[in-house]
Amino acid sequence: MSKEALLIIDMLNDFVREGAPLEVPETRRIIPNIKREIEKARTTGSPIIYVCDTHAPDDIEFSKFGWPNHAVKGTKGAEIVDELKPNESDIVIEKTTYSGFYKTNLDETLKRINVDSLRLTGCVTHICIMFTASDAVLRDYNVTIVEDSVAGLAREDHEASIRIMKNVLGAKVI
Repeated sequence: MSKEALLIIDMLNDFVREGAPLEVPETRRIIPNIKREIEKARTTGSPIIYVCDTHAPDDIEFSKFGWPNHAVKGTKGAEIVDELKPNESDIVIEKTTYSGFYKTNLDETLKRINVDSLRLTGCVTHICIMFTASDAVLRDYNVTIVEDSVAGLAREDHEASIRIMKNVLGAKVI
C-alpha cells in the first residue's frame, strides 16, 4: 500500500517576499495552490513535511555558487511564510543545499513514517525541486510534481526542469 507525503520546499520569506535576497516572484502566485495541497493532505491524513533552506551566516554556498546571503538560521528570512505556516503535527527538515536529502534526516524520517511516495511543491523548480526529486527517485520513492504549485526563476528553466523530471526521472507531473 502506498503512503504519500506532501513536501513543501523553501517557501521562506527570503524567496517569497518582494525585495527578498533571492526573490522568486512566481512563489507568491503559487501560495493558494500550496494551501490547496495542504488542505488535501490534512483531509487524507498524509504527512506534511516542510523542507527549508537553512544557512550559517558564512555558509560556503554563498561564495561557492555566488548566491547572496539568504535563509540564515534565526533570521526572519529563514522563516516559512505566514500564509503556509506548519502546525504542530507537521515535520520541518532543515537543509543546507539544493537537495532535501543531502546531509539531512529526510530519508530516515520518510522511512520511519512508512512513506514511499512524495508530492513536491515549492521553489525553485530547476534547483531545489529538481535536485530533491532526483535524489528521491534514486532512493526509489514515487515522485509527483504538482506543476501549479512549483515556481521557477525563469520560465524556460522551469519548463526544462519539468520536462527533465518527467522524461528523465520518471516523475509524474500533474
